[in-house]
Amino acid sequence: MHSDQAELTTDQVLTRNIQWESYMTTKMITGTGLQLLRRYDKKTESYKSQLLDDDGSAYVRVFVSILSDIHKEETREYVLALIDEMLTLNPKRAILFQDKSLVDEDIYKPFLRLLFEGNWFVQEKSCKILSLIVSVRPKVWENGFGNGDASNSKKKLTTSDDVLKGLVEWLCVQLKRPSHPTRGIPTSINSLATLLKEPLVRSLFVQADGVKLLAPLISPASTQQSIQLLYETCLCVWLLSYYEPAIDHLATSKALPQLVEVVKGSTKEKVVRVVVLTLKNLLHKGAFGALMVDQGVLHIVQSLKAQAWSDEDLLEVLNQLEGDLKDKIKTLSSFDKYKQEVLLGHLDWSPMHKDPSFWRDNITNFEENDFQILRVLITILDTSSDPRTLAVACFDLSQFIQCHPAGRVIVTDLKAKERAMKLLNHENAEVTKNALLCIQRLFLGAKYASFLQA
Repeated sequence: MHSDQAELTTDQVLTRNIQWESYMTTKMITGTGLQLLRRYDKKTESYKSQLLDDDGSAYVRVFVSILSDIHKEETREYVLALIDEMLTLNPKRAILFQDKSLVDEDIYKPFLRLLFEGNWFVQEKSCKILSLIVSVRPKVWENGFGNGDASNSKKKLTTSDDVLKGLVEWLCVQLKRPSHPTRGIPTSINSLATLLKEPLVRSLFVQADGVKLLAPLISPASTQQSIQLLYETCLCVWLLSYYEPAIDHLATSKALPQLVEVVKGSTKEKVVRVVVLTLKNLLHKGAFGALMVDQGVLHIVQSLKAQAWSDEDLLEVLNQLEGDLKDKIKTLSSFDKYKQEVLLGHLDWSPMHKDPSFWRDNITNFEENDFQILRVLITILDTSSDPRTLAVACFDLSQFIQCHPAGRVIVTDLKAKERAMKLLNHENAEVTKNALLCIQRLFLGAKYASFLQA
């Protein structure tokens, strides 16, 4: 790539004079196309705006046909600059590309091709334009008619799914090996922050192992450009935090410590807001809650609350996150208490044993250290002589069977059934009642066991 092409701007490209007449002579544009171009090119902003209001789709048709049929680089760059100018002044103009009159035109194809073929200016503008026009497509057309998605055209048109696949592929390449040293990554992140609202893009991005490419970009920023890049990267992570298959990738990418570091030191309100919203989303997913407690997020949230923010919504989210974190700390400490009780071998009917939320919130904690706590509970059935401890241990095993998706299988594998059976003949009624409950849940499985009341 030539450096002058890499540094081109839309304004520079628009100073060129394109000889449109020569393209008509060689039949590369039609008479109507030439008329439209003469009417539009080199005119004032307000005049062009009026033309687009009156007959925007006709201009889109001409621009797209030039990008499809004319391969001279200077002309392609010029048309891309015209479209870029039009969309920068008014992003809502993107809807012109989805006009019903263009239903049989392959609107997306030239941009998708140029995304992989052109110099940096061409690639960057194609990415920006494609991201905008595909994200405003009318979703209701998808199964009726829509540009490329379901038209009556005989030729096979490029669909919105083709575009999204192409864009994700290009964006991941840019994040790994940018085509431009300073603009490759910001361009890609800016596009992703729009596109990750699309379910298909989230899925494709996770499949392409793109999540790990975001974490290195989450770091404290000082300049205006770096703050914008940080904000848009955090926006991408926030959008991914709604998508279950992305959660494990976010955990292994070490995004959380980076987000915590950013929110600790950032004074930029929009950055703090998007990070806090992301933390709120992740708090109840996988091991994120425990990690946030370990990393002192509660203290950070309390410090943030003490600052003067103009956004009332941010204060509300900080209050919610603070409350959620306090609940999480209680949950974590209640499991610690439970562990202590089990490991000491003295069980009693403390409230947590019969608290449904304790079992719901902590059921995965029983998997720690190869089900250590569960194994100790089963051992208690063999070794304890205290009726209360035996009764509670049987009850807890029955709770585990009911609440864990694989509870029955795990408890059976650990040979708990034989031990509980022996306790059916115990002299204490409380022990036999809970041993029976444990056996019933083992035999009947979750579907029927849920009807059994302790």
